[in-house]
Amino acid sequence: MNDSAQTFQAPRVLVFDSGVGGLSVAREIQQRLPQVSLVYASDNAFFPYGTKGEAELIARVDQVITALLARSPADILVIACNTASTLTLPHLRSKLNLPIVGVVPAIKPATLMSKSGVIGLLATPATVARPYTHELIREYATNCQVISLGSSALVQIAEQKLRGEAIDITVIGTITQALMNTENAEKMDVLVLACTHFPLLKEELAQLLPARLTLIDSGAAIARRVEFLLADCAEASADYVPEHLAVFTKATAEAAQLAPALTRFNIYQQAYLNI
Repeated sequence: MNDSAQTFQAPRVLVFDSGVGGLSVAREIQQRLPQVSLVYASDNAFFPYGTKGEAELIARVDQVITALLARSPADILVIACNTASTLTLPHLRSKLNLPIVGVVPAIKPATLMSKSGVIGLLATPATVARPYTHELIREYATNCQVISLGSSALVQIAEQKLRGEAIDITVIGTITQALMNTENAEKMDVLVLACTHFPLLKEELAQLLPARLTLIDSGAAIARRVEFLLADCAEASADYVPEHLAVFTKATAEAAQLAPALTRFNIYQQAYLNI
């Protein structure tokens, strides 16, 4: 029994994002599957993704994912970035022979949860404008009004917060005020956080938004999907302690600053691909 416990290799999940937003998804996976090993990968050398062209992003994600899997083979890949998910999933699924889970804005559950029929969508400008998002709204929110707001500033603020830097709450307040100044916003009762960075600011957003608003994101749904796809994997013994690793595509001072925050996700090791 002891020998098997020592040789057991827990399933490994590779969680990929352009920055640190995917840590909100990693946290949900860890809470649901505490004995799974996790590699958190940030393409910080190419951050942010929202300003890049589509063909450029597809090629870049292909390059980085290939390098990551060569370094740390995984049982499942989670693309914890809305921009990367909407653009690269078909290409990755045609190329890779492993389960891949992408991020979809939680529009469907928001419409089911809403009592007023007015929901909000807070995302990056690229996600708000993307045809994929419009199709989700047409498919699942036909009986609801969707109030959309795009913000790049919140992405940067979330990155600053994770690095332990002081953040400007007034900037967040300006963004929430813009959302609430939209027509019919007084009826809005559910707000979709459609960027994985935004749940990292959930506490600040909740303080600045009306108490009636329920904030939802896709993290828990992704964790449930990962659990389902790993159902056939062997279970670890009770005393097995998984190892978690953070990988960055560039060694920077900002990446080094994340070390204290990463420990809150039980990630104590960092590595760099430098690509």
